[in-house]
Amino acid sequence: MFITEAIAATEAAAPAVEASPMTGFLIQLILVFGIFYILLIRPMKKKEEERDNMLKAIDLRDEIITGGGVYGRVVKADADTLMVEIAKGVEVKVSRSSVREKISKTPVKKD
Repeated sequence: MFITEAIAATEAAAPAVEASPMTGFLIQLILVFGIFYILLIRPMKKKEEERDNMLKAIDLRDEIITGGGVYGRVVKADADTLMVEIAKGVEVKVSRSSVREKISKTPVKKD
């Protein structure tokens, strides 16, 4: 028997196993989800955690900017609300979640 006949007999005895087309699709789906998680979900969670920490750290005499762009100084802080002085003798009550940014710990001196 020649080598080519032996190879042909071996191939006929054991048929080749083909991969399912679903396997390739699942691998691609997992890769897309992994990239989506790394590029979008993880940075958003990190940013949200930083914002939550900033909101929890707001205390008396902190200067803040509200979501509407109003600058003020915190004169009273509760769990969910803040009393913010926006001008001398003018105080407004705002939700803690409406604070966009904390400017500084020490108040700016007004003339």
